Amino acid sequence: MPADPMRTKLCRLLEVEFPVICFTHCRQVAVAVTNAGGFSVLGEAMHAAEKIASDIHWIRDRVNGKPFGVDLVLPSSAPPSGTPDELYAEIPARHRSFAEEIKQKYDVPEPTGPIALRQWGGLNKQMARAQIDVLLDERVPVIATGLGSPDFLFAAAHERGLKVFGLVGATQQAVKQIARGADAIVAQGYDAAGHTGAMGTFSIVPDVASIAGDVPVVAAGGVTTGRHLAAALCLGAAGVWTGTVWLASRESDEDPLVIERILAASGDDTSRTACISGKTMRVLNCPWTDEWATPGAPNVLRSPYQMLLTSSYLQGANDARRADLMTEAVGQGVGFVSERRPAAAILHGMVEEARAVLAR
Repeated sequence: MPADPMRTKLCRLLEVEFPVICFTHCRQVAVAVTNAGGFSVLGEAMHAAEKIASDIHWIRDRVNGKPFGVDLVLPSSAPPSGTPDELYAEIPARHRSFAEEIKQKYDVPEPTGPIALRQWGGLNKQMARAQIDVLLDERVPVIATGLGSPDFLFAAAHERGLKVFGLVGATQQAVKQIARGADAIVAQGYDAAGHTGAMGTFSIVPDVASIAGDVPVVAAGGVTTGRHLAAALCLGAAGVWTGTVWLASRESDEDPLVIERILAASGDDTSRTACISGKTMRVLNCPWTDEWATPGAPNVLRSPYQMLLTSSYLQGANDARRADLMTEAVGQGVGFVSERRPAAAILHGMVEEARAVLAR
């Protein structure tokens, strides 16, 4: 009897049934995937410490002791402190003027509620440290870091028996994360949603796997089907990191207008751009991304200043329910997301398809 190809060292590390990590901003999706045999990582970079603690307790009450993770964004370039208004005041007048020109050109209304992006942990190191402290105090089993990971985090997490996963977009970044003690490396290809580097998934995954030793490598970037999962295992990965595929799941709390766009989108409807946060990330095309790609646009600001500049546009578009203005972090595998299904069905379908592909 051949060994089950789905029982990888990632499954053993995380004590889960399937080598599929679900990255999501939705608590309901995280619970559904966790209870279906996968591993969930909840993105909390946009939330204040109190909200993060509340979400951790909410999930724990619904997963019967099963492990899960939380993802933060901790860019090393973040200033030590400063309120959103103080940091916004440092943005050059030319950039603020260009942002206003875009809003006027597309009739983007002003936000009517609080601007969510102004809670982003990447705004300053004080906010990021408060977020980290919650994860350490709550002893979240896995801490994943998408941008940056301060040196103290590895020792502090390991002292508490927690694991740290490093998301990387280049092999050299993986080398550094392994040297610092990362428990797993998420090798993220160019086609991924959100913040990503310039290497393709088929290049970065085997490259990182070749230098990772016993550290499990998780493939990310365009992974939306069982064929992708099977391919990742053949490339040397111990599992996959998935995100886009859950945005249109039945449990998802994504805006219904954005879900409609996701279901109709292909990989060509996305752009890898730094104009959202100051770091390259892949999102659905929208007027904001289009205008920053024009010859007359100023240079994109470094993080977190570009994020602050973007925040009013994004919040105004969302508050006004303007689908033509909205965007979301979406990978190039979005073309395989064509219907709404329960998260458990998505997970089990992916695993069954991967088994069938590998059997052939």
